[in-house]
Amino acid sequence: MWQQRRAAAAIEAEIARLRSLALDALRRRWRVVFGRTPPAALSKDLLGRMIAWRLQERAFGSLDRESLRFLDGLARHGGSPRRRLKPGTVLVRDYHGQRHTVTVAADGFNWQGTTYASLSAIARAITGTAWSGPRFFALRPNGAPMHSKNEKSMPESRNGSHGARALNGASVSLQTASQA
Repeated sequence: MWQQRRAAAAIEAEIARLRSLALDALRRRWRVVFGRTPPAALSKDLLGRMIAWRLQERAFGSLDRESLRFLDGLARHGGSPRRRLKPGTVLVRDYHGQRHTVTVAADGFNWQGTTYASLSAIARAITGTAWSGPRFFALRPNGAPMHSKNEKSMPESRNGSHGARALNGASVSLQTASQA
């Protein structure tokens, strides 16, 4: 146990030191850690992060097979998986004093009796401008609030949830089929 703590402290100190190195020093450190010349296009930040990862990997072990398979899938399919909303989920967005209710369907999104292929198409129809549909309807990974210059969010509650958000004088809520 004591040795693990010492190893962790040593790795933490080395990573902290990496942050203070200049680009040329990071490139030299890369050669030592990886045994080859670093790619020319890597930024200082990315060089430091990759060296830190390798140091941690050597000290604590690599990722398990399932995690490696997951990351490989992300790399092959171009990014993180999209949020999957179950059919029957209801999205409610108040915009300029009018309530807009969208129901998730198996083949798209129903709004005002019409099925749309994307939430962005609905957001565009509502606002008349190009909006990201998931952003307009306050869908964001990890429930993170969205802010732009003109948006304001309600304060976070004690349990970390945001509930309905106020955006440009509009509120947003999400209900699943079981809540509706």
